[in-house]
Amino acid sequence: MKVIDKVQEMQNIVNTHRKRGERIVCVPTMGYFHDGHLSLMKLAQEYGDVVIVTLFVNPTQFGPNEDFERYPRDFQRDYELASSIGVDYLFAPTVEEMYPDGYSTKIIVNKFTDKFEGLKRAGHFDGVATVVTKIFNATKPNVAIFGQKDLQQTLVVRQLVKDLLFDIDIVIAPTVRESDGLAMSSRNVYLSREEREVASQIYRALQKGLDAINKGITNRDVISSYVQKHLSKFPQLTVDYVAVVNSENFEEPAEFVPGENVAILVAVYLGKTRLIDNIITKIP
Repeated sequence: MKVIDKVQEMQNIVNTHRKRGERIVCVPTMGYFHDGHLSLMKLAQEYGDVVIVTLFVNPTQFGPNEDFERYPRDFQRDYELASSIGVDYLFAPTVEEMYPDGYSTKIIVNKFTDKFEGLKRAGHFDGVATVVTKIFNATKPNVAIFGQKDLQQTLVVRQLVKDLLFDIDIVIAPTVRESDGLAMSSRNVYLSREEREVASQIYRALQKGLDAINKGITNRDVISSYVQKHLSKFPQLTVDYVAVVNSENFEEPAEFVPGENVAILVAVYLGKTRLIDNIITKIP
């Protein structure tokens, strides 16, 4: 595996592979790899000939009071894990390389960004859309793979690709979980032992919403109440939001209809750590 830290070098490399007719797959990440990341890398090998994993902690998607400075980083560990999977290139540019002096452009996606994560984290999706555009222009992939855990982000990226005419297939991979159901996340490292034990209740709360749907409940507020009720049993959890939406357009009808794809979304604080998760199902 070769490490690339310059945009121009990355572009030259992918141009060579494209001239050979090889399909390029990109897996954008912020590093501190876990099994969820590694599953995306393995999946990438099924979609193309050349796998590029990007490792860049993007400052523009962090708010002023968020965890950019303390976001977990361990380049050597990430290098060894990605190499063990068989990744071809690790694109790891510096902030200065991605946002050089004089940089003055921002990508704004208006659809899907005015609620939930977009509402709670002002400017977050502008930063996501901007860096994803830059990553796509640097790596020129045929396919890009993202994880379902950041579900709202995947809708924003799909809209970005559609609107800006990127010739890229977007693949969304299922969330990878710990044995107790907790969604794998780089931020899980922030949790104390006691907090880690409580964190599994997030997934159990989502399961309560799923149980309600399987019982035939179609009212959005009632489904949400099942999730809220379970979370309320654990005072260590501070709910940021619970939402039940159409998973394809994030609309929030009062009643869902049979056959409709539904996502239950949760964001909570556990101590100082903010965790998000979701589950997708179909109305029977």
